[in-house]
Amino acid sequence: MLCGVGFVFILAGSAATDLFCCTAHAQQTDPAKPVVVQPGAPGQPSRRLPPSTTAKLPLRSQADVEFMQGMIMHHAQAVEMTALISSHTANKDLRSLGARISSSQTDEIKFMRRWLAARGEPLSMAMPGMPDMDISGHPMGLMPGMLTPEQMEELRKAKDNEFDRLFLTGMIQHHNGALTMVKDLFDTAGAGQDAELFDFATDADNTQRAEIRIMQTMMEKKIPEEKR
Repeated sequence: MLCGVGFVFILAGSAATDLFCCTAHAQQTDPAKPVVVQPGAPGQPSRRLPPSTTAKLPLRSQADVEFMQGMIMHHAQAVEMTALISSHTANKDLRSLGARISSSQTDEIKFMRRWLAARGEPLSMAMPGMPDMDISGHPMGLMPGMLTPEQMEELRKAKDNEFDRLFLTGMIQHHNGALTMVKDLFDTAGAGQDAELFDFATDADNTQRAEIRIMQTMMEKKIPEEKR
């Protein structure tokens, strides 16, 4: 099982270590001494800690809850954007990309809803009966990278090449916002230590970076074609 920053695993020299990391077990010079590994944040290496370190279950951070709630809203807009593709463009590459984004983010929304429900947390930061207000009573703003209502309306009105351009630029903006949300989560003291959340946030970071590169390549190919 993988864990977030600050949460440690104590791996005894037993068959159970095979479930985590065979390499760590093989590197033990004294099988009687446990290997304590602290996984790093995305892009950061893991650290080996002193054997005296005690493993503790992480406390749930409010930042974890708000990250999941915010990411549900963020993903929902991406799914809304991809739903426009079939009626707005015949671009096969864009249709394929949109189907992948829609499928993965719909599945992730289901996971995030289950994660929050299992912990007795609301699925939204909005106050009951007041969908435009957060739990502090303040107007809810857009999550990082989300398209404004004006951008969404422009996308809905566009067709063919113009739609392709607006979709790619908008989804790159959208994905970069998700990367910001992941970074902010791991930059928050005590956050990102829940094992399931750590796995999810790390996978989302990797996936959206890869999709940004795909979309940037699609943009670079499209611009020269439109100039001819």
